[in-house]
Amino acid sequence: MIHAPSAVPAIEATGLRKIYGKSGRTEAKLALKGIDLTVPQGSIFGLLGPNGAGKSTFINILAGLVRKTEGKVSVWGFDIDENPRHARASIGIVPQELNIDPFFTPRETLEVQAGLFGVPPEERRTMEILRAVGLDDKADAYARSLSGGMKRRLLVGKAMVHNPPVLVLDEPTAGVDIELRRQLWDYVRTLHEQGTTIVLTTHYLEEAEELCDTIAIVDQGEVVACKKTPELLAQLDEKTLLITPVDTLSALAPGLIALNAELRDDGRLAIQYNPSKVTLDDLLDQVRGANIRIQDISTDETDLEDIFLQLTYQAGPSSQIEKVQLDEDEARALVEEHAAE
Repeated sequence: MIHAPSAVPAIEATGLRKIYGKSGRTEAKLALKGIDLTVPQGSIFGLLGPNGAGKSTFINILAGLVRKTEGKVSVWGFDIDENPRHARASIGIVPQELNIDPFFTPRETLEVQAGLFGVPPEERRTMEILRAVGLDDKADAYARSLSGGMKRRLLVGKAMVHNPPVLVLDEPTAGVDIELRRQLWDYVRTLHEQGTTIVLTTHYLEEAEELCDTIAIVDQGEVVACKKTPELLAQLDEKTLLITPVDTLSALAPGLIALNAELRDDGRLAIQYNPSKVTLDDLLDQVRGANIRIQDISTDETDLEDIFLQLTYQAGPSSQIEKVQLDEDEARALVEEHAAE
C-alpha cells in the first residue's frame, strides 16, 4: 500500500467538469458541472444519486477511463494528470459490470491482474484474497461456472490485488442475495478496519445509511449535499408520533385537530411534529389532555430515502434530471476520443 501524509485526502476533486461532445445526431452533454468533493482518508464514503446523475463518469475519471474536461483530481495525494501511474496504483475499482474472462479461473484472474499492476510474484496475495472473499474453494474453477454473487466477489478480489489504499465499489451488491451481500459487507468492514478508504455507490439506501460515515448526494452533475451521515439524517426536522389508544377513537378532539393529528385506519393516532419546535412530552400532555389513554407509542423518523428524495426530486417529476446515458453515437465518440489520446 502506498502511504500518504494523514492530512492528504484519499480523493479530492476541484471544479471537475466533463462534457461529452456532440457526435452525429447526439447533442453535447454536460455530465459533471464543476464537482468539488473531498473524501477523507479512512472513511466509508457514500456517493449516491439517481441514474444518470454523473456518479459513473466521476468514477471513470478516477480510474483513468474517461478524460475530464476541466478541473483537478487527486487520488491519495497524486494528481491524475501529473502522476497518473501512482494515482491509478492508489485506487481499486469494482465496476458494476461483470467484466471477467469466462475461461480464466479465479486464481488465474487475480494473477493476471496482479501482473498488470506490476506486483512481483513473491508479493502476490492470490490465495489470501480468494479466502477473504470466500472463493478459495473455487480457485481453479472456470469463472463461467461461478454464480453471479461469486463473480461479483471476484471483482472485489481483482480490485485488491495491488493492495490499494482506496477502494471504489460501484453498485457492488446489485443482483446479490442477502447472504452474499452480508458476507461482502463483512469483508468491506474488515478492509476498512485495516485502513482502506472505501467509496461506495449504491441504490440500496439502507446500505449506505448503515455503512457510510459520510454521504455525498449527486444530482444533475452537481453535489447537492455532502455531510456526515447523522448530520444528513437530521436535515429533515420532522417526525411522526404514532399512538395506540387503549379505547377505540371514533373522532378527534378539537385540540388534536389543531395539532394536525390524523386517525389512521388501524386505529392509531398519527401526529407529525418538528422536534426543534415541540417536545415529545408536550405532545403527550396534549393527548392526555384530550382524555386519551395511551396503550403504546412509537415514532417514525427521517431516513436516508427521505433526504435523497427531497434533494434529488424537489422540483417534481416533470423536471427530473436528463439522464447522461450514452447512445451508440456517444459511445463511438468516446472510443474515437480515447483512440486519439
